[in-house]
Amino acid sequence: MTRLSVEMLAADAPPPITSAGHAQLGIAVLVGIAVIVVLITKFKLHAFLSLTIGSLALGAVAGAPLDKAITSFTTGLGSTVAGVGVLIALGAVLGKLLADSGGADQVVDTILAKAQGRAMPWAMVLIASVIGLPLFFEVGIVLLIPVVLMVAKRGNYSLMRIGIPALAGLSVMHGLIPPHPGPLVAIDALKANLGVTLALGIVVAIPSVIIAGPLFSKVAARWVDVPAPDRMLPQRASEQLERRPSFAAALSTVLLPVVLMLAKALVDIVVDDPADRTQRVFDVVGSPLIALLAAVIVGMFTLGRPAGFTKERINSTVEKGLMPIAGVMLIVGAGGGFKQTLIDCGVGQMILDISKDWSIPAVLLAWLIAVVIRLATGSATVATVSAAGLIAPLAADMSTTHTALLVLAIGAGSLFFSHVNDAGFWLVKEYFGLDVGQTVKTWSLMETLLSVVAGALVLALSLIL
Repeated sequence: MTRLSVEMLAADAPPPITSAGHAQLGIAVLVGIAVIVVLITKFKLHAFLSLTIGSLALGAVAGAPLDKAITSFTTGLGSTVAGVGVLIALGAVLGKLLADSGGADQVVDTILAKAQGRAMPWAMVLIASVIGLPLFFEVGIVLLIPVVLMVAKRGNYSLMRIGIPALAGLSVMHGLIPPHPGPLVAIDALKANLGVTLALGIVVAIPSVIIAGPLFSKVAARWVDVPAPDRMLPQRASEQLERRPSFAAALSTVLLPVVLMLAKALVDIVVDDPADRTQRVFDVVGSPLIALLAAVIVGMFTLGRPAGFTKERINSTVEKGLMPIAGVMLIVGAGGGFKQTLIDCGVGQMILDISKDWSIPAVLLAWLIAVVIRLATGSATVATVSAAGLIAPLAADMSTTHTALLVLAIGAGSLFFSHVNDAGFWLVKEYFGLDVGQTVKTWSLMETLLSVVAGALVLALSLIL
């Protein structure tokens, strides 16, 4: 099921909202993406507004009636937020509890105490990967930068030797591992199994992050040999607390939703009987909503209470965790609206028609489309949701495993070569005190290596599974 064929499109798919031919649809897609790119990069317009305007431009050029284009966009926005909005919110709350309680600091300090010398870059990958599970990429950077600078200064390490592994760990989680918004949106759009995607994502992520993190950091440190910048380190959360959660409590809370979702996937494979009571129980407790909700509730006791949080403080932490995600949720929703507009205009069918004779694996096509959109827009999330909309018809008749691999191919492509139109590029540049050229040699190449290795692994798995 890895080869493209026109039969992959579901037979009961609704008719497109426009009668445009392939050439007009192709132009419409290019115009829609170009509008988004120009608005984000040239006019610095918020991605939510850019995606909204780009979706309407796509519909207009494709010849769709304006009312139907609007309906497509709002339908896609609503279904995307309904599918992943609550999960994004719960992930944000869990991350805030972890950070404010000092649980993140406890995990970091415990691992660093066990690592010395050559083991330190590997420890940074482990720290970033664990902390990055419930946190958005930007939040993870802000949380880990003080640790990176502290370790580099204290141990007299090259900043790149410590920083690149940490960034690789955060980035691979952001691109490949749910419950991050990009993978969740792609899972929802392609109707993939979350547990299987999570399991395969971990398989792909481990070798990818090893190559792009600790191994590449040796090369990056030679290319850009800079010390940690002499700046005032931000105050860590635990410095304001009299006590903080234990390492075991913090780590167990972070890993709880992952364990529950993986357990559901394992039971589904072993039992494979929807009427079986055990499978039905795990279908509930291993669903993303329940798994993340359970972690948040458990975290109130395992993270908040040990830190001395009162009920009012825990409630305040939850509120503060929810407030910053409004923009993220709107961007994700608008990306879903753009995706639905693509589908309803018949772009998915167009891709099937023009590529039915191509001898190219579907996962490679998915990766390439995500790469192009990533390079154009600078946003991994926009690249993921847009590519998912274009590729969704190809997953119609795929097996559970290959649908999951298609999701991972999109996620891998969305990480390709971060450059000046990506907010992450400037975050890394400013925090590490680099110039643009140094940032390209380190951060941008690390992202590219991560994308290529992960994409190659996904392609290999699609050929053997």
